[in-house]
Amino acid sequence: MGEPDPTGRFGRFGGRFVPETLMPALMELEQAFRDAWADGPFRSELDKLLCDYAGRPSALTECHRLSAELGVRVLLKREDLNHTGSHKINNVLGQALLAKRMGKARLVAETGAGQHGVATATAAALLGQECVVYMGEVDMARQELNVFRMRLLGAEVVPATSGSRTLKDAVNDAMRDWVATVERSHYCLGSVMGPHPYPWMVREFHRVTGTEARRQMLDATGSLPDVVVACVGGGSNAAGIFSGFSESRDVDLVGVEPAGGAAVGHGIPGIVHGMMSYLMQDEFGQVEEAESISAGLDYPGVGPEHSHLADSGRARYEAVADDEVVEAFVLLSRTEGIIPALESAHALAWVSRERAALAGKTVLVNLSGRGDKDVAQMMDVLADRL
Repeated sequence: MGEPDPTGRFGRFGGRFVPETLMPALMELEQAFRDAWADGPFRSELDKLLCDYAGRPSALTECHRLSAELGVRVLLKREDLNHTGSHKINNVLGQALLAKRMGKARLVAETGAGQHGVATATAAALLGQECVVYMGEVDMARQELNVFRMRLLGAEVVPATSGSRTLKDAVNDAMRDWVATVERSHYCLGSVMGPHPYPWMVREFHRVTGTEARRQMLDATGSLPDVVVACVGGGSNAAGIFSGFSESRDVDLVGVEPAGGAAVGHGIPGIVHGMMSYLMQDEFGQVEEAESISAGLDYPGVGPEHSHLADSGRARYEAVADDEVVEAFVLLSRTEGIIPALESAHALAWVSRERAALAGKTVLVNLSGRGDKDVAQMMDVLADRL
């Protein structure tokens, strides 16, 4: 998983499909990221924050009781243990530092489940930056706790009230804000999506997950895993952990999408939010609404590098239903004492469903976030079962 080509494409996917007014800002951002990424003091400052503030390296946990239940050796990369409770802090600390280096004191962000919004509000508070987060009105209702956390941290949370009032619409509103305020704002995009250089830049900020996981697997088991599994909405946590294993062809890479938002599974290339990628569309080319029990995966597209990985055969993408996700949410809670985010429960659901095919193998699951934010929602779902 190297750099995109000079036009910002991974194979035929990616690029910059934006209004002409944004092209200078994107070219400025690409050059600023290239300069920062090659700058020792910038990398040292980021590494120190990841260690002293975010709590890296995150743990690798072997799941003995879950493994016995499934007949599959399962280990978790514990991104849920990071400060703010998810992998999102890796990318946000990098982008917030980059914005500071570029002289931009205002962060604009979008969020689905709230994890990226909380991480952005946290970084803004840490570095003294103004922060505005767009969030679908529907998502604000089902993630009230994270809305409160963002406001407590000093961010302005703006509801997206158009369309399906979910993540796609929040991205639209955040992009409109950025277009209007680009001179003083940095768009802190939350996944490996959008126009170049975002998919590449965000993956690089998340590469730390894969680098750590590879070393930890060798230390703990003496070998690499047979399979690496991660949930995929836009696909940032999957891109991060895949990057540590993509050069090892014996390791299978599996991305797990929600059945109601399976962009790769749908398999129709299209353009959305400034990139070409696999996208859920109807017969007229209109973007279809995604549906998922998880607000964080409620997105009709996928990052362009994932589309390229799927086309090239280096990774495969599977879909799971909401019912399977709920079962996995309960299963990990009761076998390991770890309540996963609903996003991460998608990856666990696929492992559980494929247990027969995976028997005897070692599977590494990226636990991208913790489930505290989903508890209120799951109280209703599981009301008659507990």
